Amino acid sequence: MYVCSCFGITEAQVRQHADNGACTPRQVASACKAGTDCGSCVRRIQAILGRGACPSREPADQGRSVLSEIPRTSETPRTPGIAEAA
Repeated sequence: MYVCSCFGITEAQVRQHADNGACTPRQVASACKAGTDCGSCVRRIQAILGRGACPSREPADQGRSVLSEIPRTSETPRTPGIAEAA
């Protein structure tokens, strides 16, 4: 069955893109253009993808300082060929 009549994209093609890692309608659109013309198929694409299709993401900081994990060096790396400001 066609999901996107503007570009002739079928439900099977949307499912294949989901199997290949597309988790959102925007990612499906990047893969096959479905949903980028009239937009009437976006809700159908969302339904095919379903809730929880993507792995859940955890907060970046996890309650700890992210910058504290960056190793410090005693010297700042220098780019060859660039003069230092005086």
